[in-house]
Amino acid sequence: MQIQKSQVVDFLKQHGQSDKAEAVAQHLPDTIDTDKHADQLKQHGVDPSQLTQGGLGDAAKDVGGKLGL
Repeated sequence: MQIQKSQVVDFLKQHGQSDKAEAVAQHLPDTIDTDKHADQLKQHGVDPSQLTQGGLGDAAKDVGGKLGL
């Protein structure tokens, strides 16, 4: 699943993980592929499944649906 870096950063900040948010902001591309970038996410203490299961996955699906994606 592809997610915008800004969404990941905001999600982490909202969950009290500002240190992880800062690391993601500095080291990952603007569009994060949770499969392709799984190792990089894990290096920064972010579990990719956290983003896709009940986290940003639902938000990304909602946005995609509204855009016809």
